[in-house]
Amino acid sequence: MQIPGCFLVRSLGAKLPLIVATFFVALFSLCTPIGIQMGDWKGFCAIRLGQGLCQGLMLPCIHEHLANWSPPNELKQLGVIAYSGTYCGSILALLGSGYIADSSIGWPGISYVSAAACLSWCLLWFFWGENEPGSSYWIGSDERNYIESCLKSGTACPRDLIPIPWLAILGSVPFRALVVVHCTQRWADSTMEVQIPSYLDGILQVKITRNGLISSLPYMVKWIMSHVYILIAHVAIVRHLIDQTPLQKWIVTISTWGPALLYIAIGFLDRANAGLVVVLMTIKEGFNAGSSIGGTMNTIALAPNHSAVLLGIMSVLSEVFTPLTPLVTGIIVTDPTNRSQWQIIFCLIAVVFFLSNWVYIIWGSSELQPWDAGDFLHVCTAECSARGDHHDSPDLSIRGKIMLRDLARRVTEGLDKMIPDQADPQKNSRPKLKTEEMNDDMAIKD
Repeated sequence: MQIPGCFLVRSLGAKLPLIVATFFVALFSLCTPIGIQMGDWKGFCAIRLGQGLCQGLMLPCIHEHLANWSPPNELKQLGVIAYSGTYCGSILALLGSGYIADSSIGWPGISYVSAAACLSWCLLWFFWGENEPGSSYWIGSDERNYIESCLKSGTACPRDLIPIPWLAILGSVPFRALVVVHCTQRWADSTMEVQIPSYLDGILQVKITRNGLISSLPYMVKWIMSHVYILIAHVAIVRHLIDQTPLQKWIVTISTWGPALLYIAIGFLDRANAGLVVVLMTIKEGFNAGSSIGGTMNTIALAPNHSAVLLGIMSVLSEVFTPLTPLVTGIIVTDPTNRSQWQIIFCLIAVVFFLSNWVYIIWGSSELQPWDAGDFLHVCTAECSARGDHHDSPDLSIRGKIMLRDLARRVTEGLDKMIPDQADPQKNSRPKLKTEEMNDDMAIKD
């Protein structure tokens, strides 16, 4: 749903798709206990499928909203604050689910509380959320002018009318490097979420999934470290200590090579070091917090006009690794209690991390790409943009304009033959067609 969500967000803005998606997620969560009672595991899978389809719209909406509201020098700070909400949600869910399940309402209360939180957010977003600063009543004129002046582009066309340069995007070397890093991060995250509990249970005999506090520690550290990363990056940029592209590469290097070394170290620890394993995994998530700054948010730096599309492509490609992770692990790890087999898994992740970071170091960039320009594929006149009429002046290439001019000339000659000449040409002359007026004003460059 992320690729269709990109087109939907470009046409409707972020407010409506995001509130509709969140509202249906709340409804699915509210119906979870009833669905399980009526359909058992099949009903639960159907509900989760519906929630997944709705949640697929959220990332493009968030990304597009950040691109429309964030001045370039504040983009990473605002982006980290926005995306760190996922870590906060994981912390609250892991810490609170146990207490809710032990209360009088039981495990269904987890679904009811989640639905209530989503519906409350929908209410706040309905009144406070807006697609662009110009349509918001909750900010002052100075702040509105500041944001709009920072985001002012060189093209007169609105973003939803700028065609997507698919070939240029898929052929962009910096974007390809970013996709490689993002896929690597998704591979590691899938391993952390799905396979690490099996490792702790089979090798270290640690039931980490039964302890909400221990389970929430990695997300807590990741949330804190994401703000540490952005603070360091902000100081470095403000004091002109380093440029954007080298800074991004340093952040990606730390968030990949740091976890790679820790994965290798974890593979050599045994049952006597179970506590140290939990500590190292928590530190690993702290290092990995920079992935959102150096990876996800970099799509807006590359192409703010197409940031939602870039994120959708990255997410779709990276999700391929989600089902591959358990398959690869299942082939290598035939005995969950065999530590040497798990060492192969951890070393494989470390090698992938190491190589992907070299790809980003060599070919990655944070510079605005030329194919992000609004006139990269078409030209929209300032006059039609000013009056909001984009249909009377179609966006045509030079060759298309020549074809239109020749067609208008043939139509004009045909009409001249049909209308006989009279003595008073002023009285009987036909009015000029709109295409003739356009031909008079249009200069075609060969």
